[in-house]
Amino acid sequence: VIDLFQKIDFKSHSGLDLTWKIEMDALTPNEWECIAHMIMELSRPFQRVIGIPRGGTFLGKILNKHSTGKSTDPICIVDDVLTTGESMIDFKRKNEWREPTEYIGWVVFARGPVPIWVDALFRMPYRDSDGQVMSLMGIKKDHWS
Repeated sequence: VIDLFQKIDFKSHSGLDLTWKIEMDALTPNEWECIAHMIMELSRPFQRVIGIPRGGTFLGKILNKHSTGKSTDPICIVDDVLTTGESMIDFKRKNEWREPTEYIGWVVFARGPVPIWVDALFRMPYRDSDGQVMSLMGIKKDHWS
């Protein structure tokens, strides 16, 4: 059995030194299916899904079953855990020049600031660059843009 939350020193994908980890390999296929179901209850329709390797690949395959295939719908980029948001931003940037269309994003857990076009099922408070704890409140998404 693998623990989902682990107290361990490690270097994140973005190069940060962290003291705890969200180990998504702990999730079962049924739990991934449930996560996809949760996203589908909240998400706008999307033409197709791109999963960021490695964490978003399996979720992307599950969510692609719900894709519309319509070019008028946005492309959805997914990942498992967002820490800095750089992977999502870079992946969107690399795809935009080939496919200049609207993009939306989904992550399971966000442990840092989330780009405006990305949603997270589970968001955690975090410290910003000056050490201030950033907590969250309910804000209607259409009031942000």
